[in-house]
Amino acid sequence: MSTYHQIWWLPLCGGLTGLGLVLSYLTMRRRGLGAGVRGAAWSLLPLAAYLTGSTKMFWTIGVAIGDYAKGFVFSPRVWSGIALAGLAVVLFAGSGGLRRRRRVKAAKGSGSAAGAAATVPVATTPSTAARPAIRAPGAGTPAIGGPAAAAAPTGVPAKLPRRAKASKPAAADGGDDDMRDIEEILRRRGIN
Repeated sequence: MSTYHQIWWLPLCGGLTGLGLVLSYLTMRRRGLGAGVRGAAWSLLPLAAYLTGSTKMFWTIGVAIGDYAKGFVFSPRVWSGIALAGLAVVLFAGSGGLRRRRRVKAAKGSGSAAGAAATVPVATTPSTAARPAIRAPGAGTPAIGGPAAAAAPTGVPAKLPRRAKASKPAAADGGDDDMRDIEEILRRRGIN
């Protein structure tokens, strides 16, 4: 393997820049001025790296990465560390799912006791002026004129009347409740 000082950096970087500029010209003729200018910008980087002295830094970084890779390819200790890092990622991902599940159970456990207090008003903007208030899962139906109606922003009804559902065969396990809720929301918004 050669060292940094054995390579002729000026001819190498100049040649890469020249080749890049020729390819940028051909790209400009084929794809347009924007693609050619972008290619010319990339082509100037090798010569700029040489002139600023950055090539030595990039060489040092490349050698350090190569030495690191050579060191861990045959090292059981390093592979054990990689396995532990992978386990940590899996545990982080799993903990997020467990936290969400606990929040959903807590919301379902409160049942209708949350009632009208679980209604969260939607900010009134021109695009959301006709939308109903968003309600938390498991919240009871607010009474018309009750606290939920008072909390709703001006111009937003406390609750829109439900449309009649089309008759669909019921699922054997009852697991389609969430999907029916999503379909109902989409139907209300006019998205089918």
